Amino acid sequence: MARTFEDLVTEAESAPVEGWDFSWLEGRATEQRPSWGYQRMMGERMARASAALDIQTGGGEVLAEVPELPLLAVATESWPPNVSKATRLLHPRGVVVVADEDEPPLPFAGEAFDLVVSRHPVTVWWEEIARVLRPGGTYLSQQVGPASVFELVEYFLGPQPEEVRRRRHPDDARRAAEAAGLKVVDLRSESLRTEFFDIGAVIYFLRKVIWMVPGFTVDQYRDRLHRLHKRIQREGPFLAHTARFLIEARKPT
Repeated sequence: MARTFEDLVTEAESAPVEGWDFSWLEGRATEQRPSWGYQRMMGERMARASAALDIQTGGGEVLAEVPELPLLAVATESWPPNVSKATRLLHPRGVVVVADEDEPPLPFAGEAFDLVVSRHPVTVWWEEIARVLRPGGTYLSQQVGPASVFELVEYFLGPQPEEVRRRRHPDDARRAAEAAGLKVVDLRSESLRTEFFDIGAVIYFLRKVIWMVPGFTVDQYRDRLHRLHKRIQREGPFLAHTARFLIEARKPT
């Protein structure tokens, strides 16, 4: 028997959303992965590094899966629940977790790291990345691209202006990296399928990725959520498209 709207809402509202573990969505949503394999690329570079920094580590889930960490590994995170989760996950592997407000400056001396990584950063302070990198050091990042999952965003917020849809464009990232004195050696982007199989998955996603629909609450959007619930029941999964890009930049020697 199909679960009721209220049952799905109650379950999704009570689910914990700290960290960047999306396993709660298994069987309820799918997201196509980029072809380049960020986790593998990061692991390869970590194995060659002597000192590495993971910026905006979330709950530390991605860094924790790296097979071989450098002698010095540091992670920063701003959201207190994530700091606690990352500390529990990463300390046993010898990673130092630093609570940081995600505002410049980074709390490290210049030229402290030969590798800086970040997966899905909310903000990128390019001048600070260039400052803490050693000459010849590398920045590797997978980022959310423009108009990502905007089918869902615009369902709730309505059509967005072009300047909003274009935010986080990879061309802008290239220009910002170069302006900070870094040389971009790799830049790739892909559009990927994302499907939501029930309204609980939508609610959980919007509670977790809070910048998609700022200030999202079930009470505020209950009518639209109920209409979307009926639509999914009638037509099948809600289809959206995520935008991802990979950027790798180096600091000249």
